[in-house]
Amino acid sequence: MADGGMNTADGPDAPPESADGEPRRWLKLIDQTRCIGCHACTTACKSENEVPLSVTRTYVKNVDVGAFPQARRAFQVTRCNQCADAPCVAACPTSAMFTRPDGIVDFDKDACIGCKACMAACPYDAIFINPEDHSAEKCNLCSHRIDAGLEPACVTVCPTQAILVGRFGDSESEAARIVDREPVAVRRPEKGTRPKLFYKGATQATLDPLAARRPDGGTFAWSEIQDGPGQVAAGHPGGGNSSAAALLSYDIGHRMPWDWRVSLYTWTKGVAAGAYLVATLLAATGFLPWDGPLTVWAAPLVAAAFLALTAALLIWDLEHPGRFLYILTRPQWRSWLVRGGVILTGYAAVLGLQLPVGILGGDVMRQALAVPGVPLAVLTAVYTAYLFAQAKARDMWQNPLLPAHLLVQAGLAGAAALLPIAAWAQPGAAAPLGRVLAVTAGAHALMALGEVTLAHPTEHARLAVRAMTRGRYAPLFWIGLLLTTAGLAAPAVGAWAAPLALAGLAAHEHAYVQAGQSVPLA
Repeated sequence: MADGGMNTADGPDAPPESADGEPRRWLKLIDQTRCIGCHACTTACKSENEVPLSVTRTYVKNVDVGAFPQARRAFQVTRCNQCADAPCVAACPTSAMFTRPDGIVDFDKDACIGCKACMAACPYDAIFINPEDHSAEKCNLCSHRIDAGLEPACVTVCPTQAILVGRFGDSESEAARIVDREPVAVRRPEKGTRPKLFYKGATQATLDPLAARRPDGGTFAWSEIQDGPGQVAAGHPGGGNSSAAALLSYDIGHRMPWDWRVSLYTWTKGVAAGAYLVATLLAATGFLPWDGPLTVWAAPLVAAAFLALTAALLIWDLEHPGRFLYILTRPQWRSWLVRGGVILTGYAAVLGLQLPVGILGGDVMRQALAVPGVPLAVLTAVYTAYLFAQAKARDMWQNPLLPAHLLVQAGLAGAAALLPIAAWAQPGAAAPLGRVLAVTAGAHALMALGEVTLAHPTEHARLAVRAMTRGRYAPLFWIGLLLTTAGLAAPAVGAWAAPLALAGLAAHEHAYVQAGQSVPLA
């Protein structure tokens, strides 16, 4: 074993527990003063773990700091941070990502459904979908080697001993000694993940993905790697937010886990929740009769159809769609994908009863079903806000007003979806639906403008908003906002405003979901 790395005290004969009987947790130290950027760790990792081309568990990022003749190249070995409070573990709906008793964040490919929630949650962009088996994976400290008393492959091959592993509290561990006694840094400590990957001698230009500017055009001189679709350039024009001029000279492309299907799912879910919610609340407040066509069959039918479309989009987005039932059969209850799945199932059950009860039953039975139906419709509308909040990596989504905004959007979508039906089947309902559409369209516009004009607490959030309002997604955002304001005219023009408002909301959802993922994290 390499001198200074994992020593005999970390092997099979070492005491695996601390004085209080708890397993000693593993840590990794990367000494950036020793790293020479040889990429031996990347190569060894790919070989040891059979990582296919186009993806990597670990890589070395290069940043050129300063200006000639006082210029130098800094390296950073980038990988999973083995968080003590791992967001990927909390977000995973099936416990495919889990934390071992010794602190290693590991994964079970047989349990993975490929939802990519772990990728959205990771603040370090360390997780990817394996293109061969379509399951999520990342660095797991070569846990199979650790269990055999061996060092991880990257530690073994590093020619300068820049990578060390050890256990917290182990007096004979060089890595633990340095972490305990010398200045070290972690990446993105503000996320509260308590990383167990420590950097010695690191610079802000390498630790912060926004500190160094990217080359013009997004192409690196000798790697030919370009920004992924929709990615915003890291750093500020003219040199980034580092105290020294820094240029990112070698990196890998930023991966955006959720595509247009997730954007569309937020829209279809809003229609599904809003159609039933708007019709039922209007009936409960006396603006619609309980026995009218809208309440009896139109609203439940629209809600059921769009809820089915929502489920289809969610399953389609999975890398393992055949495993979608794992969300319900082997749930990890901290995940909002699991909680959302239960909410959608309960809402579907209410809608399934609402159609026959609405047609065959009386007002009392319809009102009785509304008691569970209205709360489930509200939860269906807003749970995505908590799902997005679990994506700790995406700062723009950490908005405490997002649940309220999604509820407003559901009201807008539901009123707009029902308005053309009302004009044909129940003309008397058009006026109250038009008023609901006007009020929710105005509230949506105010909330959207407030979100993009107020100051944002982090640079990641600011850059995401910039991508949405002035970057790649700006046309969708502004056109969508303009189209949704057509709902303000619904009391005057009636059903003609509905398709414009629905189209505008769909454009807004796509801009919001994609821009929120566009900022580089590593």
